[in-house]
Amino acid sequence: MRKATSLTISSDVLDEITATKGDQSTSERVNCLLRLALEFERRERLEQEAAEFFSSENEESARERMAYQKASRQVLARD
Repeated sequence: MRKATSLTISSDVLDEITATKGDQSTSERVNCLLRLALEFERRERLEQEAAEFFSSENEESARERMAYQKASRQVLARD
């Protein structure tokens, strides 16, 4: 669904959009760029969450991870 919204875009950004839009309309180009930016931000958040999760690894979880990896290698070596 499309919804008309009024936004203010700086002239230098609008010039860049116009120069790179090709056959697309300006609105289509802006929507495409916004989707890309939102996806980029989502991936950055996921990477940050993963970094925080793995940085909090304690000795117990490190041992468990190493035991799991060892067991996985043994199972894979059987094939």
